[in-house]
Amino acid sequence: MKNEKDIVILAIESSCDETAAAVVKNGREVLSNIISSQIALHTLYGGVVPEIASRKHIEKINQVIEEALKQANMTLDEIDAIGVTYGPGLVGALLVGVAEAKAIAYAAKKPLIGVHHIEGHISANYIENKDLEPPFACLVVSGGHTHLVVVEDYGKYKILGRTRDDAAGEAFDKVARAIGLGYPGGPKIDKLSKEGNPEAITFPRAHIAESVYDFSFSGLKSAVLNYLNGAKMKGEEIVAADVAASFQKAVTDVLVEHAMMAVKEYGFDKLAIAGGVASNSTLRREMELACEKNNVKFYHPSPILCTDNAAMIGAAAYYEYLAGTRHGLDLNAIPNLKLGER
Repeated sequence: MKNEKDIVILAIESSCDETAAAVVKNGREVLSNIISSQIALHTLYGGVVPEIASRKHIEKINQVIEEALKQANMTLDEIDAIGVTYGPGLVGALLVGVAEAKAIAYAAKKPLIGVHHIEGHISANYIENKDLEPPFACLVVSGGHTHLVVVEDYGKYKILGRTRDDAAGEAFDKVARAIGLGYPGGPKIDKLSKEGNPEAITFPRAHIAESVYDFSFSGLKSAVLNYLNGAKMKGEEIVAADVAASFQKAVTDVLVEHAMMAVKEYGFDKLAIAGGVASNSTLRREMELACEKNNVKFYHPSPILCTDNAAMIGAAAYYEYLAGTRHGLDLNAIPNLKLGER
C-alpha cells in the first residue's frame, strides 16, 4: 500500500537490447526492476541487430511488465503514471516500448510521460544516493553516448561537451573486436586489462582546441588498429592484455581530465558518472582518486543501474511528473532525440 502523497511510476525501457520494466516510488525507491537482456543473442552477430532487437522486445515486453507489477505487489490501479523512454535509441526498439506505454496509459487512464534515455542514466544516481540533489556535474558514458553535462536542476541540463565521433562504449566494442575478444567489448576489455600493463603502449589522447569539453575517440580506435596491423606485418608478438590496458588508460585519462576541468571551472563539489561504461572498474577508480584529490564528492550507480534499465527511467519520470510533463497519445519514438528537447 502507498501513502496518499507517494507517487508511483511504472517505467518501461526498450531503447536498445534490454527489455525492462520497473516500479519506482517517489523517484528514489525501487519496488521492482526487471531486465530481460538480449546480449547472448546479439553476441552471435558481434553487435546489436536492430530488427532482431525489436522482435525480442515484442516477445518479452508484456511478461516483463507483469513481473515488475507482481514483484512490486502493485496493480495498475495503484500506479500514478506511466514513464517510457522515447529517445534516443534504435527506432524499432523504441517504438515497442512507446506503443506499449501508450496502450497501458490509455486503457488504465493514467498520465503518460516520455523520458529522454540520457536523462534516465543521469537519474540512476538518485536511486542509491539519497543525498544527491542538483546542481552537479555528470559524465555520461555508454555505447552510444559520451556527454559531459551540468545538471542545473531536475530535468534541466546544460551540455558542456559531447563526442564528435565514436562514443567511448563504441570504441571499447570496436577495439575488443580487433583484439579478438568479441561482444560486448566494455566488460571484456575491463577484465583483460587487469592482466596487462597500461603503460606498455602510448596511444593518443585527443583534444579539440575550439571545444575543450568535447570528446573524440575515433583517432584512438584507429591508433589501436594501426598498432595491431603494424605488429602483425612485422611478425611481432601482440600482448592483448597490454593493448587492452593501454587503450583503456587512454580513454580513462581523457574522461577524468575533462570531468575534473568542468568541476573546477564551474565550482562544483559533486560529480556523478552514468551509463554502461560508468561500471568500468578502472574509470571508477581513477575518477574516485581524482575527486578525492580535488575535494569533490563522487557519485556513481551500482553496475546494474549503469546498464540500460527501467528503474532509472522511473526516477527521471518522477521528476518530470512533478514538473508537470505530460505526453499525449501522439507521443512518438525519436531516435536522435537531443538532451533537453521536449
